[in-house]
Formats: sequence, C-alpha cells, structure tokens
Amino acid sequence: MKPARFEYAAPDTLGEAVSLLERHADDDVKILAGGQSLVPLLNMRMARPELLVDLNRIAELQYIREDGEWLAIGAMTRKRAVEESDLVRRRQPALLAATQLVGHPQIRNRGTVGGSMAHADPAAEYPALALVLGAELRVVGPGGERSITADEFFKGYLMTAMEPVEVLTEVRVPVLAPGTGWSFMEVARRHGDFALGGATATVRLDASGSFSEVRIVLFGVSGSAVRLGGVEERLVGQRPGDALFREAGAAASESLEEPLSDVHASAEYRRNLAGVLTIRALGEAVTRAGGREPGQEER
Repeated sequence: MKPARFEYAAPDTLGEAVSLLERHADDDVKILAGGQSLVPLLNMRMARPELLVDLNRIAELQYIREDGEWLAIGAMTRKRAVEESDLVRRRQPALLAATQLVGHPQIRNRGTVGGSMAHADPAAEYPALALVLGAELRVVGPGGERSITADEFFKGYLMTAMEPVEVLTEVRVPVLAPGTGWSFMEVARRHGDFALGGATATVRLDASGSFSEVRIVLFGVSGSAVRLGGVEERLVGQRPGDALFREAGAAASESLEEPLSDVHASAEYRRNLAGVLTIRALGEAVTRAGGREPGQEER
C-alpha cells in the first residue's frame, strides 16, 4: 500500500521544527526521525497524519559526547553511530549491547536514538535500557526545555509524557559506574526480529557481597517496558545465589498482570519467559559485578 496524502515539512533548525508544531497544534502531526517505525505505519495507513515534520536536516541533534557522569546523545543520532562509538563502548557497554540487538544493519543505519524512545514500542530495546539505567530525556517546546526521567517518560503502549508540540532533543545515559554489573538479553525467533520478551538488569554489591542496588526491567512481555520495583526491593541486602535468583524469577512472572498474547507467543509463554530471563539477567549482572558465578550456591 501507499501512504494517504499528507503535507510535508523539513525544517533546518530545532526552532523551526517547534514553531511548526505550535502552528499546527490542532492538526494531526507526525514527526519523522529515522522512519523505521513510522514509514511502515504510513504505508499500511495505520497512521494518516495531516502533516509530516521531517527532522533529518537538523544537524544540531546528531552527536555523542561525554558530559560529566553522563553520555549525552542527540535525538537524531543514528543507532549505527552508537554502535560504532568508542566512547559508548568504553563508558556504557550496556548501551552498545542493546544497540547490537536492534533489527539489522539496514535498520540501525537509519533508525535514531530519539525516534526509538519517542515511539515507545513495548518490544523495543532502547526504552527498556533507559529505564534500567535511569536515563533522562530532554524535550523542547514553545515553553522551553524540560528534562524527564525515564520512569516518568514512558506512559504505556506507544505513549510518552511528551506534549504534541514538543520535540525530543537529547537522551542522557549515565556512564557505567565502577563495580556495576549489567545484563541485556532477549529472545526472538530470529536475530533482528522484535523481541518476544527481554530482560535487562544492573546490580551493585557491597563489601559483604550482598546486593546494595538492583534494577530490573522487562520488555516485550506487556504493554510497555516495566521496571520490577517490588522484586528489586526484595533483593537488596541479600547475597546472590541460585535460590535467590529463582525466587526473583518467580516474582517477576507473578508481577505481570496482563502479559501480551498474540500470534507470536501466548501470554503463558511470555509469563514464563519473564521469569527465565530475570534469572539469567541477574546471574550475568552479578558475574560482571565481580560476584559469584551463576550456578555457585553459598556454602
């Protein structure tokens, strides 16, 4: 199929883009970044905007730089640029791992960091990574700039806290602190397919080898990426071990109120997968944090 008719605008600056959105605040407007999610929706006429605002000419939104304890990434930065960045490789390897799981090289060549965040697909890698790392997202609108934490940014299935007149300009990801273990894993029918389910975790251990900090996020198993706050609280203060990981996996499965069910996988499958991946992600993260190897119980 071909898209329905729409007006097209390609501003050269961020200011021009925001002005366009403000002038058309009452119209159905879509923003085009990498287009890897939007263009198929246009072609299938599942999206029928009156106006398409193309951000690809705005060079000021393409960069990766270190800013203190953060990596600042322009919203129009291609995923291929993230994948090839030595700065990302050294300072935030979890971001690199997540990026390498996104689609295929052709997708990463065009897809953007900001586009993936703003689209908020429940099976996408970047929203889950933003949640587990505690990322911040900066948006600009007619009223100026504001910063939104990842916990506040993602509101549900394809929904974010952005206003229709705002543009996502920057994603700020904390650099990996020394002693932090991490894991990012997913299950898909083929490499590059959308995840049937995934889990990502970061952990820190105290001097006694117990959890001092834990963050766990599931994606692809429900209507949005979800952080397992209750499971995290149960783990803090306890020593890692297979029995504890199994308890966490069971709790992760039970925490899913309405797992997704579609032609690709049933709700029952995704509920079980959530538990399995939670166990594996915790084990891998603990190993990277310098803790006990998976499979090694306390004596």
